[in-house]
Amino acid sequence: MLYGLLFHLIAIVVLSCKEAPQPNYLLKEPKIITDEKVNHLVWDSLLKQFVDGNGFVNYKGFKTEELRLTNYLQSLAKHPPQNNWTKDESIAYYINAYNAHTIKLILDNYPISSIKDIRNPWDQKRVQIGNNILSLGEIEHEVLRKMNEPRIHFAINCASFSCPKLRYEAFIAKKLEEQLEIACKDFINDSSKNKLQNSEAQLSKIFKWYKSDFTENVSLIEYINRYAYAKISNDAKIRFLEYDWSLNEKP
Repeated sequence: MLYGLLFHLIAIVVLSCKEAPQPNYLLKEPKIITDEKVNHLVWDSLLKQFVDGNGFVNYKGFKTEELRLTNYLQSLAKHPPQNNWTKDESIAYYINAYNAHTIKLILDNYPISSIKDIRNPWDQKRVQIGNNILSLGEIEHEVLRKMNEPRIHFAINCASFSCPKLRYEAFIAKKLEEQLEIACKDFINDSSKNKLQNSEAQLSKIFKWYKSDFTENVSLIEYINRYAYAKISNDAKIRFLEYDWSLNEKP
């Protein structure tokens, strides 16, 4: 089943032959709790405290509450998705896990000017889901992208200026549809990420890297026009903007 993706991830091959040491917050033998759903309130509180409306992050502030973040990551480890979870519950869990672990990765290497200053940031085995230790890349490509929900690309944040902005609230199942719609519209209509005109579209490279996720049933222009305030002509010229990997730190 879709929601059992976690359980065959053990066989994933490690992409990097040399890995960074595993973080000390990982639990050696987590007591997995399966009879209750994970609570995202701590993560929601941290986001409201240290992320502004433009998605910029106060990493110095986050540093002062790093223990709370660590406790949340350990809570995620103890409450892995189960086969009886809904699709929305699983998507919200993995989006929050990706974003929270990305923040922790930055904090573990702070101060830095870009996530790319970190060696193999998306290949490090540092995301604990139950007894499995995964990488950010595996969460994105082997879990979230296989859930057939392309809007996840506007919800996960890679700590960079050109990424979709980090929302200042946690994703939760009962609001997921609304949250994904807002994230999608915000990103597509953000002129710092996409420059849309009728005859020409300068698009984020997200639409180049993951084009197949958006075009399973429609063209790329048709997908963008679902959400764009300024519509693009079907024969518009498309080019892709350079991606700015500078840290999304609040000035």
